[in-house]
Amino acid sequence: MELTAPESAPAAEKPQGLPPLPPFKGLLGRKLGMTRIFDDFGRAVSATVIEAGPCQVVQVKTPSRDGYSAVTLGFGRPSKQQTTKARTGIFARINLEPKRWLREFRVTSTEGFHVGQTVESSCFAKGEFVDISGVNKGKGFAGVVKRHRFGGGPRTHGQSDRLRAPGASGGQGPQRVTKGHRQPGHMGAEMSTVQAVRVLHVDLEHHVVAIEGAVPGPEGNFLVIKPTVKKVSLHIPQAHHAKAAAKPEKAKAKPAAPAKAAAK
Repeated sequence: MELTAPESAPAAEKPQGLPPLPPFKGLLGRKLGMTRIFDDFGRAVSATVIEAGPCQVVQVKTPSRDGYSAVTLGFGRPSKQQTTKARTGIFARINLEPKRWLREFRVTSTEGFHVGQTVESSCFAKGEFVDISGVNKGKGFAGVVKRHRFGGGPRTHGQSDRLRAPGASGGQGPQRVTKGHRQPGHMGAEMSTVQAVRVLHVDLEHHVVAIEGAVPGPEGNFLVIKPTVKKVSLHIPQAHHAKAAAKPEKAKAKPAAPAKAAAK
């Protein structure tokens, strides 16, 4: 029995004659891995490489019909097992190729947005600060020391086995475990966001964006990129040679030559 690759679904025809996309900030991407980049100041910075887009506008929500303004983006090509008949029918109705991931972005106005428009990595520029959301790595079952950073108990007075124990769980009254009390349990595999990370490089040809530092999840993880909600300021370090040039050089006095011993 020979194994053959599953046949991919025929690509749907894209709508023609779409107007240009209005100014929009938001992308869907996939984590490719980490590397090192030298920034403009010559510093070696750890960076995460993300395949950012191209994304397509799949749905436009208006206040008159949906109660609010939003744009739904689609990214990635799903496999045959990931494509249901319902989703295939929805994308066939809007004359687009099925997408693996869909996310909604709120906008102030939907004027100028149409189904089928393409959002590329050019919506972000080098030096901007963004927020990146994704499902972080799962750690399995973890205790309170690892999961909640408890300090643990002492090892003195015969309590050598109580270092990583959670301690008492009930209160003085009522004698029960209150809701939300921190306990051992499943750790990770939940949505998390890193805020105010800097865009180091944007490759428009290959749809790749390099982000300073780490982002949630393993390689291949799905990510959502949005403008940061924080107010940040870029710290520009001064070069060592600039500091040296600002200070005038002091002439160093040469040490006097040792006097020769007088001839006897």
